[in-house]
Amino acid sequence: MPVPPPSRTADRPEQAPADVVCVGETMAVLGPTDARSLADQEKLAFAIGGAESNVACGLAGLGHRAAWVSRLGDDPFGRRVRAELTARGVDVSGVTVDPVRPTGVYFKDPGPDGTRTHYYRGGSAATAMGPEVARLRVLRRAGIVHLSGITAALSESCAELVEAIVVHRAAVEHVVGGGGRTAGPVISFDVNHRPALWRGPTADPTETLLKIARAADVVFVGRDEAEALWGTADADGIAELMGPLPRLVVKDAGRGASSYAAGVRTFVPALPVDVVEPVGAGDAFAAGYLAGVLEGRDERSRLRLGHLAASAALRTRDDVPVMPRRAATERLLARDDAAWCADR
Repeated sequence: MPVPPPSRTADRPEQAPADVVCVGETMAVLGPTDARSLADQEKLAFAIGGAESNVACGLAGLGHRAAWVSRLGDDPFGRRVRAELTARGVDVSGVTVDPVRPTGVYFKDPGPDGTRTHYYRGGSAATAMGPEVARLRVLRRAGIVHLSGITAALSESCAELVEAIVVHRAAVEHVVGGGGRTAGPVISFDVNHRPALWRGPTADPTETLLKIARAADVVFVGRDEAEALWGTADADGIAELMGPLPRLVVKDAGRGASSYAAGVRTFVPALPVDVVEPVGAGDAFAAGYLAGVLEGRDERSRLRLGHLAASAALRTRDDVPVMPRRAATERLLARDDAAWCADR
């Protein structure tokens, strides 16, 4: 088999350090414009989607400097992904173009029991990412580096990349002025369990995702994910399983979300929403919560900001929603608990 020619990264002037750098695959997304299934469609709408870039877009929409690091194919899909993320204010200077491997694609298939997704991402450009990505300067300069369990499932080299960043802290220190060193970025990890991606006789997400999660600084996990992976459905039980993490957020769909930090549990109910499609809501929640971290907000406000961002995602068929205006969010964040719950 011939050796592929080396990949290339576009030459761009260096930008200011990102508040958050998100690492993972983004794909071209093709899906219906209504609730009918793929089998009944004659035309499909084109969009882009990927858990980590969704978070980056959400953060950019909330006014923060966000960057996305990945690999794209040298094809129209890859160029569209780059252009759309740039238009949304995301720094893509750390994206590498692979001249051989393609950009991944997935299809949305609405149905009475929810939207199914059909992935065509095997052998994509992003699957060739490896531990070398962990050494990129853009990661070391970030305030937060965000990854998900999806990346760990893409390939062995991608799993090594996630472990390099989260477990081995490849970006844990960087040189600052005067030759001194300072602690590296906060590591954020969304478990984001996708059973269909974990295939093969040695592919076992149970221990892999638990090991990675226990090593992170901020962990997001759905109650349903934890039950499927570890047989633990209770939020307090999940916190006990994770151990003494700096910060854990357990999401419970339309009920609400609980965070655990410094031995304190904080619960905030979700907002009532007429759901159009749930895809992307978890990513939007993570973006809102991390925006609250960057802004130095208290735990209740971080969870509320996560719910507000997730609500925006639930109201659209797009993976990446338009984030709520900050003037409106500030009014909602300022409500007391009774007023926040009154709309339920």
